[in-house]
Amino acid sequence: MISIILLAGFGIINLFAGFLKSNRMLLPLAILFLTIVFGVNLFSWNDPQSYFNNMLTIDNYAVGFTGVMVLSTLLILPFSQRYVADQDENLAEYYSLLLFAVMGAIMMVSFENMIMLFLGIEILSISMYILAGTDKQRPRSNEAALKYFLMGSFFTGFLLFGIVLIYGATGSFDITTIAGTTIGPDGIENTMFVMGLLLIVIGISFKISAAPFHFWTPDVYEGTPTLFTAFMSTVVKVAGVAAFYKLMDAAFASSYSTWFPTLIAITVLTLVVGNIGAAVQGSVKRMLAYSSISHAGYLLMALIAFNERSESAIFFYSLAYSVATIAAFGVLKLVTVQRNDESFATFNGLGQTNPLLAFVMTVSMCSLAGIPLTAGFFGKFFVFTSVVEDNSLIWLVVVAVLLAAVGIYYYFKVVIAMYMHPAGNYERVRVTSLASFVLIFVAVLTILLGIAPALVSDLI
Repeated sequence: MISIILLAGFGIINLFAGFLKSNRMLLPLAILFLTIVFGVNLFSWNDPQSYFNNMLTIDNYAVGFTGVMVLSTLLILPFSQRYVADQDENLAEYYSLLLFAVMGAIMMVSFENMIMLFLGIEILSISMYILAGTDKQRPRSNEAALKYFLMGSFFTGFLLFGIVLIYGATGSFDITTIAGTTIGPDGIENTMFVMGLLLIVIGISFKISAAPFHFWTPDVYEGTPTLFTAFMSTVVKVAGVAAFYKLMDAAFASSYSTWFPTLIAITVLTLVVGNIGAAVQGSVKRMLAYSSISHAGYLLMALIAFNERSESAIFFYSLAYSVATIAAFGVLKLVTVQRNDESFATFNGLGQTNPLLAFVMTVSMCSLAGIPLTAGFFGKFFVFTSVVEDNSLIWLVVVAVLLAAVGIYYYFKVVIAMYMHPAGNYERVRVTSLASFVLIFVAVLTILLGIAPALVSDLI
């Protein structure tokens, strides 16, 4: 709760700091604010507290995912250094919107009431609608913002209608009360409850880019400034999946047989669309967009498993995926800003001109592909382990492994371009010392988690 209050306060303070007309001080200020929030959040570990008449609970689950999301934002911000220097307008509102978005994300993993979940989703979503269109001089950014806003608003209607139907069937927004409510004669779920549950599943599936509700993702990710695309593909997705699992576990565990067929169909379709779609892309940014869809599928696998391993599997996978994705988008931003191209060819010869960038990108691609000695390998391992506990779902692991092999193909297209193609006319990419530090940090963290996953795998 203190983290939410601090982020709200810091966001407002940051807006007033904009009156100083100095873009250069806004970045250090935002990093300072998030560092304070990250530290304060840790003090709530093993000290669960409820607020607002039990509408919000800060427990280890919330603290853990809050830590992942705040850390992700901290690692993304340094890549805005050059973005800040290139802008003539005041950027205070951009950093404030990021702080407000993180606040909404924390509410999504801390809710105990459907109203609080909806408020968190909307605070996060509205911030992202604006940030998607911040590059006002590029038509693609304007298109991304409009498409994201229209589609997001439409599917918010699904989510809200589902919440209303659940309230109509159970008489409560509290997830504990919903879980304990007997629906219909002899405990048989009535139509209103089932329709509400399915509409909620559809609404949240859109938020995490799960197929077939993924169609907005490639265009929005491509048009959104890369800095905010990185935030969208990490913090937004982690918050959505964490909230999804908590909702199903706390409110709809007894309805597992009702939502299982729908979710398993969504999961398989997400894995297929994400991996096959990424394999045919000519743009690295669009490839990463489809890649994020596939990773939503892997996270949903742990949700479907729905056992004691699911929670820790989702947590570890979220951390591993976020760190690797930030590294990938960070390198992509640095390279494309100077070379003005998002195709695979723009990475040609990067291993010769910028060995550090090439190394970090290689570690990132290996982790996202699930190669051993990287965090991504154990992320997939923990997810698959949670699924195979149910013998009837072994086929799902086989499908996921086959599609993960497709992932190796499109991730290594970047590695091949960096080390096996000549640089041609491309010059060395300029990298600030702060960005270099962050890139080294995420690469080391990815390898460390790949060697000693127990450091975080058993936290939740």
